[in-house]
Amino acid sequence: MASIRAKITGVGHYLPEYVLTNKELEEYVETNDEWIKSRTGISERRLLKDPDKATSFMGEKAAIEALEDAGVDASEVDAIILATVTPDYLFPATAALVQKRIGATKAFAFDLSAACSGFLYALSTGGTMIESGRAKKVLIIGADKMSSILDFTDRTTCILFGDAAGAVLLEASDEDDGIVDYVHHTEGDEACMLYQPAGGSKNPATIETVNNKEHYLRQDGKSVFKKATEGMADVSLEIMERNGLKAEDIAWLVPHQANLRIIDATARRMGLDKEKVMINISHYGNTTAATIPLCLYDWKDKLKKGDNIILSAFGGGLTWGAIYLKWAK
Repeated sequence: MASIRAKITGVGHYLPEYVLTNKELEEYVETNDEWIKSRTGISERRLLKDPDKATSFMGEKAAIEALEDAGVDASEVDAIILATVTPDYLFPATAALVQKRIGATKAFAFDLSAACSGFLYALSTGGTMIESGRAKKVLIIGADKMSSILDFTDRTTCILFGDAAGAVLLEASDEDDGIVDYVHHTEGDEACMLYQPAGGSKNPATIETVNNKEHYLRQDGKSVFKKATEGMADVSLEIMERNGLKAEDIAWLVPHQANLRIIDATARRMGLDKEKVMINISHYGNTTAATIPLCLYDWKDKLKKGDNIILSAFGGGLTWGAIYLKWAK
C-alpha cells in the first residue's frame, strides 16, 4: 500500500489594520527608519490595537480563510494545533477557543509553544497525525499578538515584532506531494537569551514583577542573532543533504522572518538566488509563529504543483528546524 503523506490544501491569514511605521517608532524610542531598516530589513509592522481582541481572534480569521481556500467545512476537521507564545490565557488553550468559534465540533484542539519555530513544529506534528491514518484533516495555525508582551521603551525589542496569524489545512495525499521530511532541534535555553521573565510558575505575577516590566519579552540580541544565523543555515542545508537536493532542485525557501541578514545568510548557505526566497519582513516584521504561513499566503499564486519547498525557522527555546515539502495545490 502506498504511504500516506500530509499535504497543504488551504492557506489563510489575518493582518490587523493598524500599521506601525519606523517613523512612528521614533516617537517612542531613540531610533530612526534607516537604523532599523539597515539592521533588520523592517519598514513597518501591524498591531492589533483593539483591547477586546487577542490571539484567538486572529487565529480564527486565518483558520476560516484556510478552510474556505480548501473548500472544507469546519465540521470535517479532526484536530487543530495552534502555535503561539501569546495565548489568550495560560488555559484554556487558544486553539480550543478557535475550535468553538469556527464550529469545528469534532476536532480536538491544543496549543504548541516553540516560539518562532512553533509553526514548523505544529506542521510536522499535524503531518504525523495524518501519516498515521488517525486524522484526515488537521488545521495548523500560527498566531501571535506580540504587541501584548512588548516594552515600547525598549528599542532592542519593540522595533522587531508585529501581530498576525497564518493558517494551513493539512489533508491526506497518496500522491508524490506533501510533507516529505523534517528536521527539528532544541537546545534548552537555561541562559534565558530570549524569554519572558514573569508570568509562569517560576515567577508568578506580583506587583513587583509588573512594576519591573518582567512580563515583557527580553532578549540578548547579539547571542540570539548568532545562534539564529547558524541554526537556520545549518538545518536548511541539513535537510537538503538528507534528501539529495541541490540548489537548482529547490523552487522556494520559506524562511522565518526574524531579520533580513539571517535570511540572506541562510539562502547563501543553501546556494540559492534571492529570487527563490520568500521575504515579506519589510511589511510585517517578526510575527513569530505566523511568519511562515504569511509567506505561503503572500506567494500562493506563484506556487506550482510539485514545487520543492524548504521551510526554515529559529526561535526561542532555543528551537530550530526545517521542513521539506512538495507543493500540492
